Amino acid sequence: MANIYYEKDVDKSLLAGRKVAVLGYGSQGHAHALNLKESGIDVRVGLREGSSSAQKASDAGLSVMGLSEACAEADLIMMLIPDTEIADNYTEHVEPNLNDGDALFFAHGFNIRFDLVKPPTGVDVCMVAPKGPGHLVRRTYVSGGGVPSLIAVEQDATGSAKGLALAYADAIGGARAGVIETSFTEETETDLFGEQAVLCGGASALVQAGFETLVEAGYQPEVAYFECLHELKLIVDLMYEEGISGMRYSVSDTAEYGDLTRGPRIVNAATKAEMKSILDEIQSGKFAEEWVAESKSGRDNFHKLESEGHEHPIERVGKGLREMMPFISDGAESVRETSGGQG
Repeated sequence: MANIYYEKDVDKSLLAGRKVAVLGYGSQGHAHALNLKESGIDVRVGLREGSSSAQKASDAGLSVMGLSEACAEADLIMMLIPDTEIADNYTEHVEPNLNDGDALFFAHGFNIRFDLVKPPTGVDVCMVAPKGPGHLVRRTYVSGGGVPSLIAVEQDATGSAKGLALAYADAIGGARAGVIETSFTEETETDLFGEQAVLCGGASALVQAGFETLVEAGYQPEVAYFECLHELKLIVDLMYEEGISGMRYSVSDTAEYGDLTRGPRIVNAATKAEMKSILDEIQSGKFAEEWVAESKSGRDNFHKLESEGHEHPIERVGKGLREMMPFISDGAESVRETSGGQG
């Protein structure tokens, strides 16, 4: 069983006297910085020169400065810039400003797991990874709750790295919900696999394929959209609240029978074998190598695939239907407006 910690387990004094630099003001960056500030932590935001996020961070009442300046002031640095930009920024801005006893934090283990960043032996290297997007981390904190978080220690130079990570997780709201101890390797490999095989890649491909199958069979695109995308939220919400069995209890007997008998025909032995291949590529470092190379070469293939996704018929149909349903986003702040993108 996992080790799970709550507010009662936190020694807040471990973080109280630290000077924290949050590098980046994207989805996670804005949430961490604001939550830390409101928890009474001495925090500053470090951004690249000319960052479009600087004004937003400043308007939110945060101290904003350049990356090197923020790192020089801080003794705890949280890396919340995109994975593919961390290594270069670490070499230029972070590494020259690290001293023994400092702490280097990450919200994802990618750069440590795949040896893209190699910190000096005298600093604590930890991870605090909320299991939710930044806007949710911020919204739940403001409402008095929190998002469950993971912590991990890769290097304990001071002897108090785990306690410091737990105190940081508490300061952004995680200990209100529960903090689970993991490792950089476990978090990285399971996170990448979940994104690729299930949550993003698997779900998106399944929705698109289902939509295409119905439309190609002559059904109206609008009806196909509702059946394959719109209603997915209803099912996921039930699974989120009560698990798969709870979802099956809530749907009709017809839906449950179709689930139990036809679902395994869609996600079958061949699908699971492909999932295993994807996991192998993650564990071996092949995916990381491919993604870093793609990013460094200008992301031509990434942008091509992204554009093809934007142009899929389900996007056009969905946009029109969502305009008929303003209640979907009524009162909700767009995730595109809560932060400055990727920092």
